[in-house]
Amino acid sequence: MTMCPDASPTHYTNPFFYGKASVSPALSIESLRTRQPLLWLNPALSPVAEVGAPLPLGLEDIRTADALLRRWAPALTEWFPELLATQGVIESPLVRLSDPPAVLRTKMPGNVWIKQDHALPVAGSIKARGGIFEVLTIAEDIMAKEGQAWTTPLAPLQPALRRRFADYTVSVGSTGNLGLAIGMMGSALGMNCVVHMSRDAKDWKKRRLRDRGVIVIEHDGDFAAAVAAGRSAARQEQRHYFVDDERSRSLFLGYATAALRLREQLAEAGIVVDPGHPLFVYLPCGVGGAPGGIAFGLKQVFGDAVHGFFAEPCASASMLARFMTGVPEISVHDVGLDNVTEADGLAVGRASEFAYAMVRELVSGIFTVRDDDMFRYLYRLRTTQGIAIEPSAAAGFAGPAMLWDTAEGRRYLDERNLRPVLAQATHLLWTTGGALVPAGEYQRFFDRGQALAAKHEAATR
Repeated sequence: MTMCPDASPTHYTNPFFYGKASVSPALSIESLRTRQPLLWLNPALSPVAEVGAPLPLGLEDIRTADALLRRWAPALTEWFPELLATQGVIESPLVRLSDPPAVLRTKMPGNVWIKQDHALPVAGSIKARGGIFEVLTIAEDIMAKEGQAWTTPLAPLQPALRRRFADYTVSVGSTGNLGLAIGMMGSALGMNCVVHMSRDAKDWKKRRLRDRGVIVIEHDGDFAAAVAAGRSAARQEQRHYFVDDERSRSLFLGYATAALRLREQLAEAGIVVDPGHPLFVYLPCGVGGAPGGIAFGLKQVFGDAVHGFFAEPCASASMLARFMTGVPEISVHDVGLDNVTEADGLAVGRASEFAYAMVRELVSGIFTVRDDDMFRYLYRLRTTQGIAIEPSAAAGFAGPAMLWDTAEGRRYLDERNLRPVLAQATHLLWTTGGALVPAGEYQRFFDRGQALAAKHEAATR
């Protein structure tokens, strides 16, 4: 395995930023081992029109995926009444952050908005959009195999078709949120649903799945071990579809449809996205499918006016390790990290090779965040905006400070001549989960964030 040469990073600290952020232009694997927050800029970033290898997906594929979701909308409203208000469209609200400095502890120019995928209906996380799309593509494949046609918009509700679906199994390896999306949609169709999870995944997510009749199989090891076990088990059976979070084209496309919906929401809010009005997007990243699909979709829709950054826990920087080393299938354990984080949705030891290949030249950079900082952001968001999210959903909140308050971030802005237009910029914090977190569990998150915020305030007086 070939690694980048080690180099000792320098650091920068300011009173509006939690902890230290590495700003060395020669960041290396050794930088990751310090487990300090850092920003890494992607040297392979290219204009959309000049991306090297031809990509297997494009804007028309995203539009086709969106059309499939809309085709199922009438049936979805029957299964999930919470979709009546949107006529069956699975989408999350876009809301402006009223007091960015109070939450983000930075004075970055521009307006800050929150894309609330933590509140996506049906499954309550960013995984709802991709997971439900994947199950619906499976359902259409089954319908074709069984000779069932779309005679009416409500054709999937026919009891005879539901009996056909009951002969099939859909399974997935998940830290929890994708399992909820697959389980909710699969069980609504009448399919047999199995979710493979690591034994240390959140108990409340396992209970919620089992309450829906989903079979939960627990495995020793991390997310990658659960995926591998699920993939192997599915091969042993006929009529068994395995949703592969590391390799799925359908999941990726489902996530990418968010770009089409966001374009409509931004237009309704009067927000312009062009070179003079850049859009900075901060996406929490686990295995990479969801942030990869969204970043890819945004680049297809808005082009180079979008600047996409991934956020990962310091202990689980799997996508960053892949980008930095160029080593396929590299694990965080290979670079001296333990993948232990409270941000369970991001506790992934190895990044998706498919997602990496799709966004290798499209992502502007990746930054890492400490668990304690996620809890502080979680607490401040609730107290200033009344929005409740889980820790992993707060990972992207460090993005504006990383750009504005570190030398690496300022270098990115200067090299692209973005400073003159920052006042007209839009910063988009993409939340990922939390709507379904039990009240007692969320209170624990809040209390920890409150204590950490108080400690930080006392130390910086």
